Amino acid sequence: MYGADVAVAMGNADHNGFLPLNDMQRGMGLGGPAIILPIIAFFISFRKPSMSLGGMIIASGSLILAGGLSMIMTPTPEGVERNPLMLFAPGIFQIALGSIKITKSKSSAK
Repeated sequence: MYGADVAVAMGNADHNGFLPLNDMQRGMGLGGPAIILPIIAFFISFRKPSMSLGGMIIASGSLILAGGLSMIMTPTPEGVERNPLMLFAPGIFQIALGSIKITKSKSSAK
């Protein structure tokens, strides 16, 4: 949904997507939960082994990295600065959490 709204916004002259949100609201409202919810899931299930949850957290982090790469590859509009650290750090953090979850699940299964 986020990508579709951005694509629609980039395709018209007034830079409005089909959602009535500006760039900051769109990023916070649609991107925030994608970053926060896997981290919450990791800490809620910290003591329970679950390799599938670890895989889902890694998949979420990978999607965030892919989105960051696509943002780096597109030209930046005038007046916009992109911080690569802010694009990649959440994805790398989630991949690390997913790896920890899988490692802990494997060690507790023995």
